[in-house]
Amino acid sequence: MKELELKYGCNPNQKPSRIYMSDGSELPIKVLCGRPGYINFLDAFNGWQLVSELKKATGLPAATSFKHVSPAGAAVGLPLTDTLAKIYWVDDLGELSPLASAYARARGADRMSSFGDFIALSDVCDVDTARLIKREVSDGVIAPGYEPEALELLKQKKKGNYNVIQIDPDYVPAALERKEVFGITFEQGRNELNIDKDFFSDIVTENKTLTDAAKVDLAISMITLKYTQSNSVCYVKDGQAIGIGAGQQSRIHCTRLAGQKADNWWLRQCPKVMNLPFKEGIKRADRDNAIDLYIGEEYMDVLADGAWENIFTEKPDVFTREEKRAWLDQLTDVALGSDAFFPFGDNIERAHKSGVKYIAQPGGSVRDDHVIETCNKYDMVMAFTGIRLFHH
Repeated sequence: MKELELKYGCNPNQKPSRIYMSDGSELPIKVLCGRPGYINFLDAFNGWQLVSELKKATGLPAATSFKHVSPAGAAVGLPLTDTLAKIYWVDDLGELSPLASAYARARGADRMSSFGDFIALSDVCDVDTARLIKREVSDGVIAPGYEPEALELLKQKKKGNYNVIQIDPDYVPAALERKEVFGITFEQGRNELNIDKDFFSDIVTENKTLTDAAKVDLAISMITLKYTQSNSVCYVKDGQAIGIGAGQQSRIHCTRLAGQKADNWWLRQCPKVMNLPFKEGIKRADRDNAIDLYIGEEYMDVLADGAWENIFTEKPDVFTREEKRAWLDQLTDVALGSDAFFPFGDNIERAHKSGVKYIAQPGGSVRDDHVIETCNKYDMVMAFTGIRLFHH
């Protein structure tokens, strides 16, 4: 297949639309089910690159959950704790395969953003992963292959219209990439930067103790940022992104946005939240929405008389600001990556509130000394990479 006609481009009024190889060669993909659209393929191809690099950097199966050309979550296949299995709504599935665990983490960290995602998997999709995907609201999946039973499960989604793409794992794109904007062709060399444990050797803070686990988390952060619309920052904990701030014009707004997502991930693990008395039959998406409101500033939207009765069997107590802060203070050893330098120490102050201990950023700001000083105040470890990771 040398080209594939699409229903439309980014929007229904943008026709005609297709994907094809400019040199006339075969496309490196097969559509096994469904009819993926323009944005689906953008998510699929960016997501595939991300998980391929995560697998190469860590040696573990990897998954990502993409929405609107940025990852909502990304993770490697480490086992789930009982707590994570519960807050990701997979505690009824038993022990998951490493690949399924990776997707459960990628999907579960920010379930609000992952709703209706496009999935990328580094390895052949197994039955465990397919069972998990089958019951979530999702637009499609790309993987290097599918076990027969897994493919049959996925073909049952959306009345047989779920988008399933198989990509050739040996495909290597050309060294130069091009795109057109306003009829003008842009050309650049592909970002082939290899991110590994040696990427973080230039430690500029007083504390220079960067653990092996922290190096893995920082690598996950930076690889995720490589495929996130800039400006962007990424918080990572124990092998998974827990907060991604994408496409913000201001660095501090990225840090705040991603930090709030990381906070929400941790607040969802508080016993007060995990033990909310939901009514029987409440759908997962409705529980996600209720939890998001309950732990936020708009909690009365679910606790007001006339509202809580539709969600809970009894009215929960307010999750006070003091209770939330006390729980958040227990979050530690979080890694934070930034796709460009931090211009002010306020980013570090905000990161500290979300338990950040390890930081990787390019460096190069005229205020690097202030940023380093702020890190030292909190005994953080910060590495300068010297490499910017803008993605547009």
